[in-house]
Amino acid sequence: MQAVKIEPIPERLGHYVENELIFAFNGTGSSPAPKYRLIVTLQERMTTPVVNTFTGHAEAGDVNIDAQYKLLPIAGDGQPIASGNVTQFVVYDRSTQRLSNVRAARDAEIRNAKVLADQIRTRIAAVLATRD
Repeated sequence: MQAVKIEPIPERLGHYVENELIFAFNGTGSSPAPKYRLIVTLQERMTTPVVNTFTGHAEAGDVNIDAQYKLLPIAGDGQPIASGNVTQFVVYDRSTQRLSNVRAARDAEIRNAKVLADQIRTRIAAVLATRD
């Protein structure tokens, strides 16, 4: 797992997922020569599924993230060794305070990033364990 190089993932959410993947694949801090590279693309959707009918304010928010990943060899024909999609969502409470809503949404993104990284790591570990 330490031989997997995580390609940079753009934007704030990508930063969270990338850091979680780096720690999940190589929490030791050592840097062996990479044999594989992991490419992850993210798509995020935020919705407000619960709206108070009296006040018209959203009471809950929903952060949905779809992640597509490909594990490719560093050298070779470029055919993916593993690929797939992972979807995760987190619901968070909203209030009338704007800063609280922003922070709650950011916390939801961070929780999503941890779960997505864990799911991707588990799937790739299963594929690498069965390779010769």
